[in-house]
Amino acid sequence: MTEEGPVAGRGSFPHLGADGAAQRPPMGGWRPGEPESDQTIPLPDSQPAAQPIEDTVQLPLASLSQALPAIPPAVPPPPPPAPRARRPRALLAVLASVVVLLLALAAVVVVRPGPVDKWLGGGRDDSVLGPLPSDPPPEPVLAGAATDAPMPSADGVKSAIAPLVTGSRLGSRFHISVVDMATGERLYGRGQDVPTLPASTNKLITAATVLATRGPDYRIPTRAVAGDSPGEVVLVGGGDPTLAVNANGSYPGAARLDQLAGLVKQALGGTAPTKVIVDSSLFTGPVYGPWDSDIAHNGYAGPAVALMTDGARVNPEKVKPPAVRHKQPDLAAGRAFAKALGLPASAVSRGTAPADGQQLGQVESMPISRMVEIMLSESDNVIAEMLARQVALAKGEPASYAGAAAAMKTVLTDDLGLPAGEIQLSDGSGFSRADKLSPSVLTDLLRISADSEHPELRAIFSGLPVAGWSGTLQDRYRTAAAGSRAGAGVVRAKTGTLRGVNAIAGVVVDADGRPLAFALMADAVSIGEDAAEDALDRIAAKLATCGCR
Repeated sequence: MTEEGPVAGRGSFPHLGADGAAQRPPMGGWRPGEPESDQTIPLPDSQPAAQPIEDTVQLPLASLSQALPAIPPAVPPPPPPAPRARRPRALLAVLASVVVLLLALAAVVVVRPGPVDKWLGGGRDDSVLGPLPSDPPPEPVLAGAATDAPMPSADGVKSAIAPLVTGSRLGSRFHISVVDMATGERLYGRGQDVPTLPASTNKLITAATVLATRGPDYRIPTRAVAGDSPGEVVLVGGGDPTLAVNANGSYPGAARLDQLAGLVKQALGGTAPTKVIVDSSLFTGPVYGPWDSDIAHNGYAGPAVALMTDGARVNPEKVKPPAVRHKQPDLAAGRAFAKALGLPASAVSRGTAPADGQQLGQVESMPISRMVEIMLSESDNVIAEMLARQVALAKGEPASYAGAAAAMKTVLTDDLGLPAGEIQLSDGSGFSRADKLSPSVLTDLLRISADSEHPELRAIFSGLPVAGWSGTLQDRYRTAAAGSRAGAGVVRAKTGTLRGVNAIAGVVVDADGRPLAFALMADAVSIGEDAAEDALDRIAAKLATCGCR
């Protein structure tokens, strides 16, 4: 993914520090490790298969170029959509909700990244150059929204975006919801209550439900316990997808097997390790989801096993997908652990930990909130499926695809008050074509997540990619020709892409400073992927430029 490779404690993400905090890109506009365009796997026309997009997070240039307004096609607006009685909702306090959203969308503090020597050519002694000049104070990622900003009118929003909706070629199943974040009032709807294929916008569901059940500070443990015989060590997986073998892992701030091995050696004292038993029994059921047949092996997903390292990647430095994944990641982790203990690969086998086995050591993952941020910004499918199983474990369901889907729906309906009839779940990543969500479920979820009564959901907003800036939106909202540059830096949203499916759902601050939530979902798309994304982006960008009163 990068020219410089992983750095100790930082993994393969050059924009992140050892603790996962954002770093300032180098001056002059060049960004090391700038990713290529989205990679896709060619699919035969005879087989409707998923074609996911999973970009790598990159922070922006020091400033964005002047945004240009979106240009709608010259077509008349449609008649207003027929009103439908919507389930009762308690209105949020305007001031409290806006303030909470502003906190959630607060500026990312950035500092000078390293290693600077490699950015400047590598291999030379920079100490002779003297100290580097201080960076200027960082600019906020998003401008603050005024707490007294006027709310758009439904007629104003309709006038602004209806021409873009009517002129779209996104197919007959193009459904939209736009709501005011502070009050929850519906500002625009078109099939807003119709369950629609969400693709990776489904990860918003996974994020909200794992934050609601495990909490943002929860850390997933990986344990080592004593086996039945002297020197036997049982490595027990807890479902941490970010676990690393050593300092050169794929994810910054990950727990490490070499450190766990050090704890084990200390606990064993004079007893030499003789064998490693791998216990990945925490998860049950199929290791691959109910997906199109190519997805399991196309490099964008991996088996959902309770013990793995680096998202099951064979090469932890190959972060950007498609990446080769281990078919048996638990055994691969066991072999790496055995090596750290000074044992050969032949000393590794599968088994289960004794019920009364003495714990020899434990390492813990980064907080769930940080894992959620990575999942959303990079659209990491392996993390998504592993987090969905954490919801199942928290709700007492089997840690399987079916159990996770049932648990997540329970959280959405019973705990967050969303309508069961507009939710159908089959996995945590959005690969499954059995997943269905209405646009209004997504906008209601975003609104709830900004409510001061749900501070545990705040990581959803800090994880959303920023238009023209990071994650799956890094290369979008950048060209005047697309008509969406006005959204750069102010649209923050999760994307979703499968073959024939294009979606985007997130938040935007309008021209008056009012925060809005939107969900744009099309699951019968016949035009090309780039054209579909441009059509969606123009609508979101129009919301950014419109006061809509």
